[in-house]
Amino acid sequence: MEKSSETNGYLDSAQEGPAAGPGEPGTTARRAGRCAGFLRRHGLVLLTVSGVVAGAGLGAALRGLKLNRTQVTYLAFPGEMLLRMLRMIILPLVVCSLVSGAASLDASSLGRLGGIAIAYFGLTTLGASALAVALAFIIKPGSGSQTLQSSDLGLEDSGPPPVPKETVDSFLDLTSLSGRRQLINYATDYREVTHNTSAGNMTVEKIPIGTEIEGMNILGLVLFALVLGVALKKLGSEGEELIRFFNAFNEATMVLVSWIMWYVPVGIMFLVGSKIVEMKDIIMLVTSLGKYIFTSILGHFIHGGIVLPLIYFVFTRKNPFRFLLGLLTPFATAFATCSSSATLPSMMKCIEENNGVDKRISRFILPIGATVNMDGAAIFQCVAAVFIAQLNNVELRAGQIFTILVTATASSVGAAGVPAGGVLTIAIILEAIGLPTHDLSLILAVDWIGPHHHVVNVEGDALGAGILHHLNQKAMKRGEQELSEVKVEAIPNCKSEEETSPLVTHPNPTGPAASTPESKESVL
Repeated sequence: MEKSSETNGYLDSAQEGPAAGPGEPGTTARRAGRCAGFLRRHGLVLLTVSGVVAGAGLGAALRGLKLNRTQVTYLAFPGEMLLRMLRMIILPLVVCSLVSGAASLDASSLGRLGGIAIAYFGLTTLGASALAVALAFIIKPGSGSQTLQSSDLGLEDSGPPPVPKETVDSFLDLTSLSGRRQLINYATDYREVTHNTSAGNMTVEKIPIGTEIEGMNILGLVLFALVLGVALKKLGSEGEELIRFFNAFNEATMVLVSWIMWYVPVGIMFLVGSKIVEMKDIIMLVTSLGKYIFTSILGHFIHGGIVLPLIYFVFTRKNPFRFLLGLLTPFATAFATCSSSATLPSMMKCIEENNGVDKRISRFILPIGATVNMDGAAIFQCVAAVFIAQLNNVELRAGQIFTILVTATASSVGAAGVPAGGVLTIAIILEAIGLPTHDLSLILAVDWIGPHHHVVNVEGDALGAGILHHLNQKAMKRGEQELSEVKVEAIPNCKSEEETSPLVTHPNPTGPAASTPESKESVL
């Protein structure tokens, strides 16, 4: 028996021997299988990154041809198609995902997760604003640039800066939940009225008037979808059919998203290429506003590369960069499209498939985060506000700094649904601290050069969803453990009901009644 076993072992090793060689066909087939599996899992990420690189090369190659605006528009058309497809899918995606997510959670879980999400988004945005202000005071990007004008940058005129709004009107546009201010895109504009006084003097009064702006109000959709999901949950069995409809609609929308994702590399290539062709004088831009650009990029790097991953690690005790590695496609999409909302479809798909986040968590939190969480935008706005103050030789007091932090944190919530929303929020901050707004043209001139703050916005949403998923899983395990302990404690009681002695039915191991009858007889 020992001989036969040794012979069988020798034969097995002889059969496995040729496959173990480094140059044998078996090893080559296994390596080819691994490569094919890697390409199948990460093919979209590789294509997206390749699209960014190819777009940069295409733009650099076409800069020497001096294309006119019509030709640049034709070049950007495939990228515009990508943007339009992503914006087309946002409306059904936000509504269906939030309705199904809110209806799938009970009231306690909904309140707990919603409270944690709002606290996370608010505190991270406030921390990003504080970091930006601190860096701006340390680096002083506005010192030495007091004579800088927007015409010195060699860029085309970006148009007049937006009309600054009063702080009260800005918060009313954001926080009023009734009427038109949230159901449609509503913004406050002003009309100047001249009054003649009895003394012959003329006074000009600025009267606020309501105007409707183009675009989709994501914040209004989020609020409506959340309330509708809670209402359907309250209906019970009567609302189950509509909940199933939204669930099916949501799954169909995700199928459309998976189809659109394969067009992302092509669209990104032409978007990046057209942006590079549109640049006029990069050297003049960097030399004139180099400290401002460096301060903004450094703030985004510290917040996105250190602060947010550290928060994720503290809550989950997991590697945050491994989590972020599965989200390269949404990051590349945010960088190329310069839109946090347009990244929502790819973010939902990648965070569920690559990182295993619960669908109920991702489809409930990510639409809220795409509207509320604007860490990168807050950094951009606070650096710009301090930069303009330094341009005008204004020393900011403690009260003004506090106003910058609070206004940037609150106003960044509605910045995504407004055209030129970031610059408009800077105008709100400047009005709140009493600074002139004529230098906003400088910010408009370089607004296009900072797509990195959209990447930080998307990263904050993703890490927040990962933290909530971890906390939810931990709470579920704790509930299962408590339930199992209850079941284990109930087993002896069930068995004790079969006994006839009341002493056995209610044992007291620690008391004197725990002694057996034999011990009592021996003592007597």
